[in-house]
Amino acid sequence: MASQSNTKSVHDFTVKDARGNDVNLADYKGKVLLLVNVASQCGLTNSNYTELNQLYEKYKGKGLEILAFPCNQFGAQEPGTNEEIVEFACTRFKAEFPIFDKVDVNGDNAAPLYKFLKSSKGGLFGDSIKWNFSKFLVDKDGNVVDRYAPTTSPLSIEKDIKKLLDA
Repeated sequence: MASQSNTKSVHDFTVKDARGNDVNLADYKGKVLLLVNVASQCGLTNSNYTELNQLYEKYKGKGLEILAFPCNQFGAQEPGTNEEIVEFACTRFKAEFPIFDKVDVNGDNAAPLYKFLKSSKGGLFGDSIKWNFSKFLVDKDGNVVDRYAPTTSPLSIEKDIKKLLDA
């Protein structure tokens, strides 16, 4: 695992997928990434999963990857096992983008990747993530370009995604 001090990009991290296998984010070099902390029982779940799917369908062939990180830190709205979470996302929303191991995004036990994302792009109220479905947009070189609030509709950031895909 990359330590934060010498971390230059998202590509320096290795994370676990929902089955517990290591995934080196360097595998995504050359792709535009949208990283999202997701939850199955949130008021924002339906609209976010629906629109994330629409973006993924439209742009996955053009170089977009959406990386979903389940998190149970907000209202305990992601209580299930990784298997249940994947089942929910893939059955109910037909999600095709990768869903990773459940992580903490805030606090001492926050995943190193999320510590890096937050230090790269602080939010309106400082670094901590406020709720489910916070979004980070990462360019093809692994640089964090932008951060979007949980209530920001995925489709509303389509223009920013297109700009990076065309770069």
